[in-house]
Amino acid sequence: MQTTQELYTYEIITKEQPDLIQKAAECLARTFIGVDVSGKWVQEPMVGQLNIDYEDFYQFTKDYLDSTVEQGYCAIAQDIHQNVVGVLAGDTNAPEIIGEDIFEGSFYDMNVILRVLEDVDKRFMEDYKKRNGKDIEDGELLHLFMLGVIAEHDRHEIIQQLGEKLIARAQSQGVKAVLGEATNPKSLRVMEKYHNMKKYIDLQGNYIVHKYQDNSKLNGIPTSVADGTYIIIREL
Repeated sequence: MQTTQELYTYEIITKEQPDLIQKAAECLARTFIGVDVSGKWVQEPMVGQLNIDYEDFYQFTKDYLDSTVEQGYCAIAQDIHQNVVGVLAGDTNAPEIIGEDIFEGSFYDMNVILRVLEDVDKRFMEDYKKRNGKDIEDGELLHLFMLGVIAEHDRHEIIQQLGEKLIARAQSQGVKAVLGEATNPKSLRVMEKYHNMKKYIDLQGNYIVHKYQDNSKLNGIPTSVADGTYIIIREL
């Protein structure tokens, strides 16, 4: 019997590894668009609700990795056949609010997701400024943006290892906190369980959440699947 440690290898990838960037983007896109893993359907609820296709989402993911990978916050898990079966990708850029539609054509509905993320990010940034008397700067927070695991076995172990790699690096770089947008209860549970991330509570004592029921494009997502996107955080 092989241990998980032998089944998978973990590394942080660099821009000198274009083939691994491509495989990482494929792994993330498959997970978000929807993939059958051991008889269970894994999919991001907003992506599932909107008509977003694989090619567009793959391109979006690859562009993100290409632009952020040199920061050193894209960790991958590979199986014994060198397949990329898990990815956790983030960056330390201060959140950016664009505030207008930037995607078009078949990828137009990605604007809906972007708006949801911008809504919670903006509220977090405002709360952060009230607390700290200043805006968030690049390098202060590690933003965990995308997590995708297509491995059949030891999925939680992979999530744990990937996160530990990035969080250890963030700590060594003097990053103050790890931040994410949890778009469904499953991602919230794994980030709570394996990385001690918790729903962020603002100065008014409220969670920062974008409720899907209040969004005309997303209110078809059953509350039993997901009720909204929450800001989650862990101080380092």
